Amino acid sequence: MNGKTLAGGVIVVGTGLLGTSVGLALRRAGVDVTLLDRDPAALAEAVRLGAGRRHEPHALPAALAVVAVPPTATGSTVAAVLDDRLAEYATDVASVKALPAGEVRALAAEPGRYVGGHPMAGREVSGPRAGLVDLFDGRPWVLCPEDHTDPQAVTRALEVARLAGAVPVTMSPADHDAAVALVSHAPHLVAALVAGRFVEPPDHELRLAGPGVSDVTRVAAADPGMWSEILAANAGAVAQVLSALRADLDQALDALRGGPGDTDGGKTALAELLSRGSAGRRRLPGKHGAPATVYVTVAVIVDDRPGQLARLFADVGRAGVNVEDVRIEHRPGQPVGVVELDVQPGAERALGEALLAAGWTMHGPALPSS
Repeated sequence: MNGKTLAGGVIVVGTGLLGTSVGLALRRAGVDVTLLDRDPAALAEAVRLGAGRRHEPHALPAALAVVAVPPTATGSTVAAVLDDRLAEYATDVASVKALPAGEVRALAAEPGRYVGGHPMAGREVSGPRAGLVDLFDGRPWVLCPEDHTDPQAVTRALEVARLAGAVPVTMSPADHDAAVALVSHAPHLVAALVAGRFVEPPDHELRLAGPGVSDVTRVAAADPGMWSEILAANAGAVAQVLSALRADLDQALDALRGGPGDTDGGKTALAELLSRGSAGRRRLPGKHGAPATVYVTVAVIVDDRPGQLARLFADVGRAGVNVEDVRIEHRPGQPVGVVELDVQPGAERALGEALLAAGWTMHGPALPSS
């Protein structure tokens, strides 16, 4: 059930992916949620999905407003919500924090009633139908209080983050924007640039693409309009990351072209760049935020027909081995795929033997995976 700080309920302003997911998560926790959106179709869909009920005009102020609109509209929307007394306090879920914070300070009569927020969760699809009740489970939810922020605003935003299943993290707006530029915004733009190279080549070249390139470009499928707003709203921090990346690209180009004085054709320089990438990859958090773990991959050939995955996972369960991660690679022109199961080192032999005994065909030896 909801805590005392949220006894007045929560109003969610904006019923896209994040707004609907917030509503679903809070309703799961027993919080009274009302919804508001300028798009009547989106609002009706979010209500139908169970994310909350429609906000009624002249209702008493909610304990907290969660504003879930595009970054360029967040500050003005928060100011309007506060000044119109739709809620006693407000937070938001925009992926940039300095821009809306500055706008709230400039526009709201009582800017201290607002604390910036950003749950580090999302999907490549948008709209209320993309909302998930467990979208925030175990994910960081950043809060960005400032010197003038009312402690009660922070308390209520913390309550929302926890009730939604997230792990609250506190940062300054500037530190937040620099961090997301590094781990989210710049990587998204780079993924889109790489995917953009696939527009003109002939189909027979793209048929060679494997799961690696799909992994690298997965986020490029997201809404370009939304992401152009996000990038523009955090332009300075993203530009800093891209400038450093451009220097790395220049080194790679020099190495590939046989840079001056490099007698081995640039292989040494390329190896250094690749080693740095490998070291950086190992620093990323692993499962549940724990340090990254090197797993062992057990690969199984699966027919592309209904029920096969269910049967495979049932056999894995009977083997008593916990699967840490799963990937599926489809084979071009063949009605089969390879399911890669990542397990803890030492568990691969027992799982492989159990699956062979159950009639599955293994694909190659178990390989280390990180």
